[in-house]
Formats: sequence, C-alpha cells, structure tokens
Amino acid sequence: MHVTGGTVWLTGLPSAGKSTIADAVAERLRAEGRRVEVLDGDEMRRVLSSGLGFSRADRDTNVERIGLVAELLSRNGVLTLVPVIAPYSAARDAVRLRHESCGLTFLEVYVATPLAVCRKRDVKGLYARSEAGELVGLTGVDDPYEPPERPDLVVETQHQSVEDSVTEVMTLLGKHGL
Repeated sequence: MHVTGGTVWLTGLPSAGKSTIADAVAERLRAEGRRVEVLDGDEMRRVLSSGLGFSRADRDTNVERIGLVAELLSRNGVLTLVPVIAPYSAARDAVRLRHESCGLTFLEVYVATPLAVCRKRDVKGLYARSEAGELVGLTGVDDPYEPPERPDLVVETQHQSVEDSVTEVMTLLGKHGL
C-alpha cells in the first residue's frame, strides 16, 4: 500500500470546480487503494471554523486551521485534497511553508475558471444572492481573490472535462511521487 502523504490545495473562485475535481481525484485514488481525505472548504468552515466571519483575519484563520488538519493527515501518510477558496496568497503560502518545514509535499492547484463562467455555474446560488444584494463580501465580486503567482498546476475547467482535469492532477501527483 502506498503510504506517502501530502497535500494538494485546490484554490479558485466559488463555483470554479475545486470540490468537483477533488472528489473525482479522491474517488480514483481510493480505487487504487490509496489513503485519501478531502477537506472541503464549506464543510471545514461549518465544523472547524463555525465562529468565524469573512473578514480577512477570519478567512486567514480558517485557512490556517484547515492547513493544520491537512498537515496532520499528510504527516500520517494520508494524501489530503483541500478544495478551499483561500483568497489570499499570504495565507496559502503560510500553509505551504508549514508543510515544507516538516518535509511534507504541498502542491497548489489553481482552478483558474473565469468569473463569468463561475457566475453561470453558480452551484450554491452565491452569485445570484450577491447580485440581489443579499450577500456582501463574495470572493471575486466585492472581496478580493489573489490568484497564485506560481501554482504547481493551473486547471482551466472552462476548456476541458472533469475527467481531463482529474488526469492533470493525477499526472502532477505522479511527478511528485504521490
């Protein structure tokens, strides 16, 4: 059994396809007998960071908490997929640094779906709520999103199928011995 842990952090706008890709990668890895966990941003916020709001400090604290859980799982041989918006580069970089300081692999995947495509998908109705004035502070609309400057992989979901996106992530994992 393959026991190398590591973290694959999928970042991008709401409705970019982060969770869809992470779940499909996890399914493929489990079929291969791999130990894998998905730390979905929505679930982690609801359970791990329920008392936090959406200020920059609270968003950074949320990312830090999720990063710590990913680090612990990775340290124990679990490949951890983390589909989380994580809008600020500094917070993502801090998670990477913690992983690397422990000798753990951290791979950043930028799900680079354009805002217009995300608005059309609007999986959770966030963009519609924002346009109706019911939601303030939506990442990429009226709150910033800082794209990664040097991600390990850029996935453009608007140009390819979920399966093609999964293949790209699996190729990245292979290149890093994961």
